[in-house]
Amino acid sequence: MAEPLTVTPEQSVHYAYFFDLDGTLAELKPHPDQVVIPPTILQMLHHLAERNAGALALISGRSMVELDALAHPWRFPLAGVHGAERRDINGKMHIVHLPSAIERDISVQLHTALAKLPGTEMETKGMAFALHYRQAPEHEAALQALALRITQTWPQLALQQGKCVVEIKPKGTNKGEAIAAFMREAPFAGRVPVFLGDDLTDETGFRVVNEAGGISVKVGEGETQAQWRLAGVPDVWRWLESVYTAQQETTMNDRRDGHESFSRSI
Repeated sequence: MAEPLTVTPEQSVHYAYFFDLDGTLAELKPHPDQVVIPPTILQMLHHLAERNAGALALISGRSMVELDALAHPWRFPLAGVHGAERRDINGKMHIVHLPSAIERDISVQLHTALAKLPGTEMETKGMAFALHYRQAPEHEAALQALALRITQTWPQLALQQGKCVVEIKPKGTNKGEAIAAFMREAPFAGRVPVFLGDDLTDETGFRVVNEAGGISVKVGEGETQAQWRLAGVPDVWRWLESVYTAQQETTMNDRRDGHESFSRSI
């Protein structure tokens, strides 16, 4: 059972930070384009990345284009579409492509079906499709059945459940695999992973982080593999502020100690 997270990471340990976005760094909204990360939170993420040699990445079901827009003006390593696309610290892209003919056929089928289910929405992500029913919960069963039929027709695809959404994505891609890939690369390699997420899609990430001896944090209610829990997005913001404050104090102490050592040497 996840315990309430009440402490900040030890500043003497080298960490690699991973954050989900919707429901973790930003409040959930009725429509994805209404979501915003507050500028102060972005600034803290930037400082956290700088303090940890750039070992901070956003891990999301959103596309990398959306993630970059939400994180502007900063440019972090990213894993989008649940790991189906990834950008490492050097800007190198790692993308799982879906054949254009399959993508086109699926898109046509989904558009036709959703036109008969008012209030539902489809989000196309290139190699993946998100079927939203937040505004029409009565159509959940219909969307689940539709998504299942698609994955049965194209076995290279898999279902991904989320909050008021079911996604169709390339099989074998998930947030856990994305985090594991980052952890094999500089500057993440050799560090202790920390991952905050709120959704079912984050559970594979929690598992990978737990196996690596890291810190896994579930945001919100619900069963989870995470070791720790924060109640909601405002609590994530307060936790980030406490981490930022602790790092600033450590930096000041390091500078003070360095100055004293220099003075004594004179």
